[in-house]
Amino acid sequence: MTNQLVAIGDIHGCSQSLKALWDKLEPFSDASFIFIGDYIDRGPDSKGVVDFLLKVQNERNCIFLRGNHEQMLLDSFESKRDYNWLLNGGDTTLESYGVDGADQIPDDHLEFYINTKLYYQTDDYFFVHAGVPPHQPIRKSIESEENHDFFLWGRDHIDSFETPWEKTVIFGHTPRPYPIQKKNMIGIDTGCVYEKLGYGKLTAVLLPEQQFIQQTSLDF
Repeated sequence: MTNQLVAIGDIHGCSQSLKALWDKLEPFSDASFIFIGDYIDRGPDSKGVVDFLLKVQNERNCIFLRGNHEQMLLDSFESKRDYNWLLNGGDTTLESYGVDGADQIPDDHLEFYINTKLYYQTDDYFFVHAGVPPHQPIRKSIESEENHDFFLWGRDHIDSFETPWEKTVIFGHTPRPYPIQKKNMIGIDTGCVYEKLGYGKLTAVLLPEQQFIQQTSLDF
């Protein structure tokens, strides 16, 4: 059993890019694959992304984290109000399902969203969608539920020069034209869903090698 880990950044409905990147990751098929969240919204085929993830979880060891967009979908499902989610790209997700509201999404897909994890950690790495508060150790952020929103939405850590983190944090959420590499942090959202110059790539990172594997977007 390999000790390698592969983290995959924000997909945002880009199913063709995901499939192409997955093929590139075939040499590391014995690794554990950690998906960093934001599978849905904005891109053209959110349903296709989740269909693919449900299939490949039976082929490789996969861990699925929750992004802020999955949280907005779940909040919409609970409240029966779609407005905030729709403003943030949920309309493209509903269109991919051919439905009018979150309550009409198929049960197996809804279960997938519900079962996503807020974070995943190993001895050396902490995987989370958005990031970790930069002013305290990771373990304290885990213990304090008031910090858990930061796991989904936070960005303040990116500009921090020094953090008291015990592990390297692997995150997405904040798109950049290139992966973020700083002390104790690696950011892998390279804006697959965006067509603007420098973005438009889906990124994975192989650990512990810190090797980046990228796929230029095939969805636009």
